[in-house]
Amino acid sequence: MAIERTFSIIKPDATARNLTGAINALIEQSGLRIIAQRRVRITRAQAETFYAVHRARPFFGELVDFMISGPVVVQVLEGENAIAKYRDIMGATDPAKAAAGTIRKVHANSIGENSVHGSDAADTAANEIASFLPETTSSAKASCGGVRGFGASQPALRACRLIGY
Repeated sequence: MAIERTFSIIKPDATARNLTGAINALIEQSGLRIIAQRRVRITRAQAETFYAVHRARPFFGELVDFMISGPVVVQVLEGENAIAKYRDIMGATDPAKAAAGTIRKVHANSIGENSVHGSDAADTAANEIASFLPETTSSAKASCGGVRGFGASQPALRACRLIGY
Protein backbone atom coordinates (compact mmCIF):
# COMPACT_ATOMS: atom_id res chain seq x y z
CA MET A 1 0.00 0.00 0.00
CA ALA A 2 1.05 3.54 -0.71
CA ILE A 3 1.67 6.18 1.92
CA GLU A 4 -0.98 8.88 1.63
CA ARG A 5 -2.10 11.99 3.46
CA THR A 6 -5.49 12.99 4.76
CA PHE A 7 -6.97 16.01 6.46
CA SER A 8 -8.48 16.07 9.95
CA ILE A 9 -10.37 18.64 11.97
CA ILE A 10 -10.91 18.27 15.69
CA LYS A 11 -14.15 20.23 16.02
CA PRO A 12 -15.21 22.86 18.59
CA ASP A 13 -17.16 20.41 20.78
CA ALA A 14 -14.01 18.36 21.30
CA THR A 15 -11.60 21.27 21.76
CA ALA A 16 -13.98 22.84 24.31
CA ARG A 17 -13.73 19.64 26.36
CA ASN A 18 -9.91 19.49 26.02
CA LEU A 19 -10.02 16.25 24.01
CA THR A 20 -7.32 17.06 21.46
CA GLY A 21 -4.74 14.86 23.17
CA ALA A 22 -7.14 11.95 23.69
CA ILE A 23 -8.28 12.08 20.06
CA ASN A 24 -4.71 12.34 18.79
CA ALA A 25 -3.76 9.33 20.91
CA LEU A 26 -6.42 7.27 19.11
CA ILE A 27 -5.16 8.55 15.76
CA GLU A 28 -1.56 7.64 16.58
CA GLN A 29 -2.53 4.27 18.04
CA SER A 30 -4.11 3.45 14.67
CA GLY A 31 -0.68 3.83 13.04
CA LEU A 32 -1.20 7.26 11.50
CA ARG A 33 1.33 10.06 12.00
CA ILE A 34 0.33 13.66 12.65
CA ILE A 35 2.71 15.56 10.40
CA ALA A 36 1.21 19.05 10.76
CA GLN A 37 -1.18 20.62 13.23
CA ARG A 38 -2.57 24.06 13.97
CA ARG A 39 -5.22 25.38 16.36
CA VAL A 40 -7.34 27.99 14.57
CA ARG A 41 -10.66 29.83 14.60
CA ILE A 42 -12.45 29.18 11.31
CA THR A 43 -14.18 32.22 9.87
CA ARG A 44 -17.78 32.12 8.65
CA ALA A 45 -16.55 32.48 5.06
CA GLN A 46 -14.14 29.55 5.50
CA ALA A 47 -16.84 27.35 7.04
CA GLU A 48 -19.37 28.22 4.33
CA THR A 49 -16.81 27.42 1.63
CA PHE A 50 -15.63 24.25 3.35
CA TYR A 51 -19.18 22.89 3.74
CA ALA A 52 -20.54 24.32 0.45
CA VAL A 53 -21.53 20.80 -0.64
CA HIS A 54 -24.18 20.91 2.13
CA ARG A 55 -25.47 24.43 1.32
CA ALA A 56 -28.92 23.21 0.19
CA ARG A 57 -29.43 20.99 3.22
CA PRO A 58 -31.51 22.19 6.17
CA PHE A 59 -28.63 21.79 8.65
CA PHE A 60 -26.15 23.98 6.71
CA GLY A 61 -26.60 27.14 8.82
CA GLU A 62 -26.41 25.21 12.08
CA LEU A 63 -23.27 23.40 10.86
CA VAL A 64 -21.54 26.66 9.93
CA ASP A 65 -22.52 28.26 13.26
CA PHE A 66 -21.15 25.24 15.12
CA MET A 67 -17.84 25.24 13.24
CA ILE A 68 -17.20 28.92 14.04
CA SER A 69 -18.33 28.60 17.68
CA GLY A 70 -14.85 27.88 19.00
CA PRO A 71 -11.34 26.88 18.06
CA VAL A 72 -10.64 23.78 15.99
CA VAL A 73 -7.46 21.81 15.40
CA VAL A 74 -6.62 21.25 11.73
CA GLN A 75 -4.17 18.45 10.99
CA VAL A 76 -2.47 16.53 8.22
CA LEU A 77 -2.27 12.81 8.90
CA GLU A 78 0.03 10.45 7.03
CA GLY A 79 0.28 6.69 6.73
CA GLU A 80 -0.59 3.68 4.66
CA ASN A 81 -4.15 3.97 3.36
CA ALA A 82 -4.52 7.06 5.58
CA ILE A 83 -7.89 8.21 4.24
CA ALA A 84 -9.69 4.92 4.82
CA LYS A 85 -7.83 4.27 8.07
CA TYR A 86 -8.79 7.64 9.53
CA ARG A 87 -12.41 7.26 8.44
CA ASP A 88 -12.45 3.88 10.22
CA ILE A 89 -11.01 5.29 13.45
CA MET A 90 -13.43 8.26 13.31
CA GLY A 91 -16.46 5.95 13.24
CA ALA A 92 -19.96 6.60 11.96
CA THR A 93 -21.26 10.19 11.99
CA ASP A 94 -23.94 9.14 14.48
CA PRO A 95 -22.05 8.19 17.65
CA ALA A 96 -24.87 5.79 18.59
CA LYS A 97 -24.07 3.81 15.43
CA ALA A 98 -20.28 4.13 15.65
CA ALA A 99 -18.17 1.06 16.38
CA ALA A 100 -16.74 0.63 19.86
CA GLY A 101 -13.39 2.33 20.40
CA THR A 102 -13.80 4.84 17.56
CA ILE A 103 -13.34 8.57 18.14
CA ARG A 104 -17.03 9.34 17.71
CA LYS A 105 -18.22 6.44 19.88
CA VAL A 106 -15.89 7.52 22.67
CA HIS A 107 -16.02 11.32 22.39
CA ALA A 108 -18.91 12.64 20.24
CA ASN A 109 -21.96 14.24 21.84
CA SER A 110 -24.36 13.82 18.93
CA ILE A 111 -24.63 13.63 15.14
CA GLY A 112 -24.13 17.40 14.98
CA GLU A 113 -21.39 17.56 17.60
CA ASN A 114 -19.43 14.58 16.34
CA SER A 115 -15.96 15.78 17.39
CA VAL A 116 -14.01 15.22 14.16
CA HIS A 117 -13.95 15.65 10.40
CA GLY A 118 -11.93 13.58 7.94
CA SER A 119 -11.47 13.75 4.19
CA ASP A 120 -13.48 11.23 2.18
CA ALA A 121 -11.20 10.92 -0.88
CA ALA A 122 -7.71 11.77 -2.11
CA ASP A 123 -8.78 14.83 -4.12
CA THR A 124 -10.83 16.13 -1.19
CA ALA A 125 -7.87 15.62 1.15
CA ALA A 126 -5.54 17.50 -1.20
CA ASN A 127 -7.96 20.45 -1.45
CA GLU A 128 -8.63 20.57 2.29
CA ILE A 129 -4.93 20.38 3.15
CA ALA A 130 -4.14 23.15 0.65
CA SER A 131 -6.87 25.32 2.18
CA PHE A 132 -5.84 25.00 5.83
CA LEU A 133 -2.20 23.87 5.90
CA PRO A 134 -0.76 24.93 2.53
CA GLU A 135 2.80 24.79 3.82
CA THR A 136 2.55 20.97 3.76
CA THR A 137 1.77 20.75 0.04
CA SER A 138 4.25 19.80 -2.67
CA SER A 139 4.18 23.36 -4.09
CA ALA A 140 5.30 24.65 -0.69
CA LYS A 141 8.04 22.02 -0.56
CA ALA A 142 9.29 23.13 -3.98
CA SER A 143 9.60 26.71 -2.72
CA CYS A 144 11.74 25.64 0.25
CA GLY A 145 14.84 25.41 -1.93
CA GLY A 146 14.84 29.20 -2.14
CA VAL A 147 14.44 29.86 1.59
CA ARG A 148 17.08 27.58 3.05
CA GLY A 149 19.91 29.99 2.43
CA PHE A 150 21.33 32.80 4.53
CA GLY A 151 18.81 35.50 5.35
CA ALA A 152 15.68 33.38 5.00
CA SER A 153 12.76 34.52 7.14
CA GLN A 154 12.04 32.61 10.33
CA PRO A 155 8.41 31.81 9.35
CA ALA A 156 9.58 30.43 6.01
CA LEU A 157 12.25 28.30 7.68
CA ARG A 158 9.72 27.00 10.23
CA ALA A 159 7.30 26.08 7.45
CA CYS A 160 10.03 24.21 5.61
CA ARG A 161 11.06 22.36 8.77
CA LEU A 162 7.39 21.49 9.34
CA ILE A 163 7.24 19.66 6.04
CA GLY A 164 10.57 17.96 6.59
CA TYR A 165 12.74 19.88 4.16
